[in-house]
Amino acid sequence: MARTGLRPPSALRLRANRPDKATKTEKAGKTAKADKSANASKATKATKSGKTGKTAKAERGSRSTRSKRHSVPFPLRLLAMLCAFAVMVAFAVVLARLTLEPSPASEALTHTNMRPGRSLRAYLDQPALRDAVKQIGGNLLLGVPFGVLVPVVAPRTRGILRVLLLTATVMLLVEFAQGALITGRAFDIDDVILNTTGALVGYLLLGRRMSRAVHS
Repeated sequence: MARTGLRPPSALRLRANRPDKATKTEKAGKTAKADKSANASKATKATKSGKTGKTAKAERGSRSTRSKRHSVPFPLRLLAMLCAFAVMVAFAVVLARLTLEPSPASEALTHTNMRPGRSLRAYLDQPALRDAVKQIGGNLLLGVPFGVLVPVVAPRTRGILRVLLLTATVMLLVEFAQGALITGRAFDIDDVILNTTGALVGYLLLGRRMSRAVHS
């Protein structure tokens, strides 16, 4: 009789267990690779964060050194603010004398103007150019000190819009007082426009630089 090739069950078990061991080994290798890649990414992130932190510290240090270099000492800043305030008070006195003094002689000639540009056209239509320059230039000059001094006296008013808004508000109050209380004076919206334009010119030419020099 021919012998059948029967193998012992232990050999079968060994062969059956070998694929499981190979699979476990592959899984362990993959896990180790994943751990290595994760550790490498963490190290890269840590390096980047360290660099960004150093860069931020360096920028802060450079900003602080710049501010220390360009900052004005407090006594000089206070002196500049007091001088600007004194000039502002003197200007307010001059403004009051020019705009709030009664003028009975011109009572018949004054009229209220609520239309922007109406008085400007009247100034330009005058036969003497000197009169037009006097009227327009005088109103422009009245607004220049606002743009130059206000940002120095009050740092919170720095900025074109704030300076213009403050100047327009003050000049509107002056014009309302002229029209309601002063004899020979009248409200004129063109005066407010010219005064505000003068404040804009003063701020762009000197006020912005002076406020930065004093308060930076």
